[in-house]
Amino acid sequence: MNYLNKLVSSLNKKPLSIVQFNTILEKSDTFFDNVELEKELLISNGLPIYFSDDYVFLKTAENIIKDQTFCIVDIETNAGNAKEGQIIEIGAVRYRNGQIIEKYDSLVNTGTIPHKIQELTGITPDMTFDAPNLKSVLEDFKLFLEDDVFVAHSISFDYKFISDSFKKYDLGQLCNRRLCTIELSKKVIKCERYGLKYLKEHLNIDIDNHHRAYSDALSSQKILEVCLGKLPKEVVTSEDLIQFSKQ
Repeated sequence: MNYLNKLVSSLNKKPLSIVQFNTILEKSDTFFDNVELEKELLISNGLPIYFSDDYVFLKTAENIIKDQTFCIVDIETNAGNAKEGQIIEIGAVRYRNGQIIEKYDSLVNTGTIPHKIQELTGITPDMTFDAPNLKSVLEDFKLFLEDDVFVAHSISFDYKFISDSFKKYDLGQLCNRRLCTIELSKKVIKCERYGLKYLKEHLNIDIDNHHRAYSDALSSQKILEVCLGKLPKEVVTSEDLIQFSKQ
């Protein structure tokens, strides 16, 4: 979906008429030849759009931050990418206006976990023996995520690995808006290093089980919460926040 950045950039400036929206899709290299099917695909893949009075709106351009639901995610894997390995654990929390509203935590069945990964995470193949298979976990997680803003500490790894895993199992791909807590924390927190472990120590976040998915997702949520309390006044909407983190 190479046209996605262009589409989001346009929607972030102002709502598009249905005609304008359809024209962008018609002139782009889309998955479906049918515009209506492509719209449904975008929505099912988590792009936060809605239609009203013949216009298309980007939810994150309208949502003020306190009304936005953020899904803070962490994964553990047995390799560096989805082609060579798989997710072995997903942990996530959905967070809105100072409250965790829902939690997700699952190991994933796998027969192979390199020894160094076992040492790092404490996850062994025996622990995953009765866990659901990856496709089942991905299906459940996609329903959990909905069209929330996808948040992670080092977003490029978690977002890409999950999106590539979706594609691998014909579950679409991620189109959710995304926010990196490393990038955001660099804007508002003075710290010598911005790895999760160091920020936890700096902010006195007392959560054990480092390098387990749910614990690390919960730690990232605490970091996000601190960052949201330190934003400049001009950062009002969710898109303001995303753009601010990238400046």
